[in-house]
Amino acid sequence: MGLTCTGEDRELRIALSGEVDHHRARGLMDGIDREIDMRLPRRVILDLGGVTFMDSSGIAVLLRAYKRAAELGGAVTVRSVPEQAGKVLQAAGLERLMKFE
Repeated sequence: MGLTCTGEDRELRIALSGEVDHHRARGLMDGIDREIDMRLPRRVILDLGGVTFMDSSGIAVLLRAYKRAAELGGAVTVRSVPEQAGKVLQAAGLERLMKFE
């Protein structure tokens, strides 16, 4: 699925890989929901270093993680954003909602 999750001490690290497009977005969101429900993190770190392509569906994936973390009083940090994905996310203004490293 392109979703690898690790974590401890209420921190969840999610590494996405491959294409994040309309074909895969629903599966990624479902996987993120499952992991957040299971681990109840206060901090979610999304690592996009393995993403090879992202369309506007990637915005929905990140917003879902943000919403779910916020429901638990947590925050989202996005790391290792590839240039192409960064353009998509920057155009959406997601840096106003979550921290980008």
